[in-house]
Amino acid sequence: MSSIMVFFFVPTVIFLSLVAPIWLILHYRTKSKIRRSLSEDERDLLESALRTAERLEQRINALETILDADHGGWRTYDNRHDRPQHH
Repeated sequence: MSSIMVFFFVPTVIFLSLVAPIWLILHYRTKSKIRRSLSEDERDLLESALRTAERLEQRINALETILDADHGGWRTYDNRHDRPQHH
């Protein structure tokens, strides 16, 4: 009977002392990495925001081109004369 106990006891001790801790560490490290990544909804929202930002950038570039053509000095325009004077 004691040889059967040793047969099961030794592999169990080896499993619990070596395999189980490594397995648990790797399992929870993987869970942590999954939690840190973006969910599908967050990824869709981010892609939508990037598309909107790209469209806005294109609009700004178009407006700047129009302003450059119509009002060449608009980038250096100083609107100090529109401000109220404080004495």
